[in-house]
Amino acid sequence: MSSQPVIAQSTRQTYIVHVNLPADQVPGESQDLETWYRSFLPEATANSEEPSRIRHKYRNVITGFAAKLSPEEVKEMEKKEGFLHARPERMYALKTTHSPNFLGLYQNLGSWPDSNYGKGVIIGVLDSGITPGHRSFDDEGVPPPPARWKGKCELKATACNNKLIGARNFVSDDPGLPIDHDGHGTHTASTAAGNFVSGANVFGQAKGVASGMSPLAHLAIYKICSEEGCYDSDILAAFDAAIEDGVDLLSISVGGISVPFYEDGIAVGAFSAMEKGILVSCSAGNDGPNYFSLGNEAPWILTVGASTIDRNIVATALLGNQEEYDGQSLYQMIFPPHYYL
Repeated sequence: MSSQPVIAQSTRQTYIVHVNLPADQVPGESQDLETWYRSFLPEATANSEEPSRIRHKYRNVITGFAAKLSPEEVKEMEKKEGFLHARPERMYALKTTHSPNFLGLYQNLGSWPDSNYGKGVIIGVLDSGITPGHRSFDDEGVPPPPARWKGKCELKATACNNKLIGARNFVSDDPGLPIDHDGHGTHTASTAAGNFVSGANVFGQAKGVASGMSPLAHLAIYKICSEEGCYDSDILAAFDAAIEDGVDLLSISVGGISVPFYEDGIAVGAFSAMEKGILVSCSAGNDGPNYFSLGNEAPWILTVGASTIDRNIVATALLGNQEEYDGQSLYQMIFPPHYYL
């Protein structure tokens, strides 16, 4: 009978554990890694029939794993040879047809056609999933994925095509298909690499051809966020897979408060991706004490801030005293012509 104390399930949380590889061994297979990682778990747990506490096993972003542990178990783990560091996982938050022209990109001349509209490039998007069947993800004009692509599609076979070449779910607490129930992931994916869509509009406004910045590039989707948020243990797992799959760049519109880089899952994952020649582009975020504040500030990340655009959709409000005030609204009433306040 084991003399180890019973740890209540409620005291456990997910920790990201960094370890060294054995000095005389370089595990190459997934099973080798799992055996090594499981050796850091409490002995009673490692030898029991209890479902594995390990949530994710990493091999590209870090040498380590994510596991459900108690603070007491982490303290015991610290005594083992090869242990480096463990920390609780952090939660992150999710952060126009005219945009290409505003940025100086034109469909028939200049750098856009010169770059072949991103043809042959694989863009990985870490976000809340994808809405398959959306017109932005039609594969007209998009060639088959390059031979280096090693990823997979967890959607039904007809949902993926030459545009949407991969889709996987890494949300450990919300298993299932990588479907976007929020809309954020679909939006960011179409912004990065949505195909040309004619006749786009919002309530009849902003009519034109909508597209992403790389309309003929391939998309690989890695779902990392649920309604609750985005945990960095899942983010690291998605980074790990994306590196293995062979993406060319990663787009991430997720962020949190600034912490030391070694405690920031996005910074850690982006560094490993950068070492493999993968560009990581992240949103600067919506938070901060000042207009110039930003997140995702690691110097190896291309951090992109939001800006203004030279288009306003004007709506006029007519007050009861007949004074008129111009504002902005996507919804334009046809009758009556004014809305009285």
